[in-house]
Parts: sequence; structure tokens; C-alpha cells
Amino acid sequence: MVALKMTSSYSPAQVAEYLEFIGLDQSFHPSANPVLDLSYLTTLFVHQITAVPYENLLIHYSPDHVVKLDPQVLFTKIVTNRRGRGGYCMENSILFNHMLRALGFDDAYTAGVRIRLRTNGVPAGPYTGFVHVVNVVTLPADRAAPPSPAAAPLQRYALDVGFGGDGPTVPMPLVEDLVHHNSIGTQEIRYVRGFVPTQRFRGEGAARMWIYQYRNAVDKPWNSFYAFSAEFEFMENDFNVVSHFTSQAPESPQSKTLLAIRFFRGEGRVPGEVRVTGKVMLVNGEVKRNVTGKTELVKTCVTEPERVEALKEYFGIELTPEEIESIRGRVPELKGVAA
Repeated sequence: MVALKMTSSYSPAQVAEYLEFIGLDQSFHPSANPVLDLSYLTTLFVHQITAVPYENLLIHYSPDHVVKLDPQVLFTKIVTNRRGRGGYCMENSILFNHMLRALGFDDAYTAGVRIRLRTNGVPAGPYTGFVHVVNVVTLPADRAAPPSPAAAPLQRYALDVGFGGDGPTVPMPLVEDLVHHNSIGTQEIRYVRGFVPTQRFRGEGAARMWIYQYRNAVDKPWNSFYAFSAEFEFMENDFNVVSHFTSQAPESPQSKTLLAIRFFRGEGRVPGEVRVTGKVMLVNGEVKRNVTGKTELVKTCVTEPERVEALKEYFGIELTPEEIESIRGRVPELKGVAA
């Protein structure tokens, strides 16, 4: 595989600001010549997803309800403004992609993802069109982790920093049937290779997809959540088309549901490691938390002031008065009466 060196939109000063923001010291800065191995990549990934929440508030709590994907706009919103903001998948993934490249992962690129929507909390039914993206990074075999074959000079990893609650909490090597513990409780995750049901061409040369699956315990069934081809790169114009549908189309779940997910960070099982230790989730008016493998309801919001306060208390997200007022008339607006 030949990869062209791709430039980043972020300067060395912005890289330093980002590292400080996510809680990493300057030994991770390119000026310190760090080894870009799996340990580095994993630490960076965990700090990213625990510092930058998944949230689609811009669709609902903003005057124009428009998601802007310019890397500099994203940097200002997420890193510079310091109001606890993150973004939905394309916002978080584009920021992370440009940061990966600025840090020295020259071949980092994004791949388009088809997902399955949830029914009663479980992914079900057909796959959607492209509504999600993941980053793909390649490491030399001597900087990757087993089970990379000794003869293979490279190992690709998928890094999903914008999927939310059941998303992977570690970089995932593109290796079939390799099971990973997903940090919280007993949930396990893996990739398998296969065709999605609506694929018609399955003959010679047909592209099998990487299918992300999870199960909540070893005695539970695997659930297929999303699928992508690592050979199909998403570029700026693709982002714009997908983001417009995802954020604006009436039939898009994002236009009807208000979401926020923040992961908690703690010490790993090996000294010096970090890992995800839990998560808190907001879906419309319900705040739920999971730190043991079991999800508990911690708050139900019925009014806008209650939800705005919950966003600050549980997620560290502070909205401006103008943003708060802009949800009036939107589908997710809470119109209940305070007790």
C-alpha cells in the first residue's frame, strides 16, 4: 500500500495547545521526537475520547443549526473555547485526523461507514448509507502489537473517536475475529469480514467489509453495528454531503434526537497506562451512567433549564444564552413543567 504524505491544517502551536487540552505533556509533541508506536497511539486515542465528548448539540442549540467542518472552526469550538464542547462523528473525526497528521502519522485517512440504527437499544435492520467515519492509521510491524504476522511489514488500525456509547475504547487492528475487552464491564468488541445484506455484487473481486461487532458478555450474541471498507477513503466533499444529510434531513435520527456521551478516564492495569473506566450519556432528557458494566438512570430532565444544567453538571458543557434560546421549536425541545 502506497500512501502520500498528507499535510495537516494545524500548526505546531496548535498541536501543543491540543495536547495540553486533552491532558498530555509535550513529550508527545513532534518536537520531542516520540516513537509513534501503538502505546503512543493508544494513549492519544484514550485522551481524545475522554476529553472530547460525542455530542450533536450544534444541530439543536445554535442559531443557524449548521455543522461546520472546517478544521480551524472545529479547533476553536472544541479546543480553544474551553466550554466542554465536542462534536458528532465527523466533527471529532476530522479534528482528530488533522491532529494525527500533525503529530507525524502522515498516512492517516478517513473511511466512510454505514451503520445500523438501534431498535430497543440494539442495532437492527438494514445498514444506512454513509453517516459515519473512522480514521485509519498504519503502523510498522515492529511498532504494532501481536497478532501481526511476522512477515507483514505493516498493520492498519481503525480509530473511532466519534461513535458514542458502544464505540471502541481502544485503537482496533484490522484483524479478523480478534476479540478485545471494551474497558467497561464485560463488553467485548471485534471486527469480522463479510458482505452486508444489501450488497448485490459478491463475485470475484467483490469487497468484503470490516464489520464492527459488540457483545455485552461472553454468553451473549454478537451484534453487528457498522461496516466500512478500509480501501475507500472519504475526502472533504464526501464529508460535506454526508454531514448535510445527517444534520439537516428530517428523516435523520440526528435531527430528531439530542445526544451527548462522555467517557471517563482512569489508570490502566499496567503502571503508566490509561483506559476508559466509564461513561455518562444523555439521550433527549435522560441522563444515564455506566461505570460497572450496568447502566443506571441518574436524572430525567423535563424542562430546558433542567437539561442545560445537566449538560453542565454531567458533561462540563456550558451553553450561551443565545444557544439555549435557539432550540425553541426544534423537535428535541423539552416542554415539560418543572416539579
